[in-house]
Amino acid sequence: MNQKILFRIKQLGGNIDNIRGNSLQEDVQAIRFDTVLYQRPEDTPWQTAEQAEPIVGIEKFLSENKELIHENEEAFYNKLINQYYRITEEGYGQLFFTNKLFTPFREGTADFDEWNTDFAEDDLVDLNEVYELTNDPTPDFIQIFYSYGFPDHYYVCLSDPNPENPTLFGTDHEVFFGEVTNEGSLEDFLNTFMTKEELIALVRKRVGN
Repeated sequence: MNQKILFRIKQLGGNIDNIRGNSLQEDVQAIRFDTVLYQRPEDTPWQTAEQAEPIVGIEKFLSENKELIHENEEAFYNKLINQYYRITEEGYGQLFFTNKLFTPFREGTADFDEWNTDFAEDDLVDLNEVYELTNDPTPDFIQIFYSYGFPDHYYVCLSDPNPENPTLFGTDHEVFFGEVTNEGSLEDFLNTFMTKEELIALVRKRVGN
């Protein structure tokens, strides 16, 4: 993966110490995250619409901790980050990093046994977006993110012609690979996420300090 991607992963709290640049699969599987990721709200400024809050429930958090904001600003922002940038199943609109192989075309794998029959049926699986990019009729995938939103699964294809900055594909468990969306490049997608510092800057603007 290219250096811009690696730098952004570090900014977002990822560990890239074990990346060697040997292959896309090895690079992705070498990444470690002990935190979650949040996408930056784009449509409506948070300053003018509470429903555009950058993290689900953060307005309530600010209200519950308004005294702490004024009494001890450092403690407040530490509490904010500890509340939201942690691995938890509680839904705040976060995405989770993962690096799970998905091999529905590779004989001898558990994925093949479970999914190959479905993936052989055009009315169940639509891989046109993937085929258009890779020209690979039997691609292997690696899941990079999952979320509670739609789509809730994000994959890259291991035969992507640009492993330095692969294309991200989205699908959802309700229509698993029956609908596949091209989510753009991994580099661009990573740039939609907020670092901890970027969230703090948004909150500072919101509370006026």
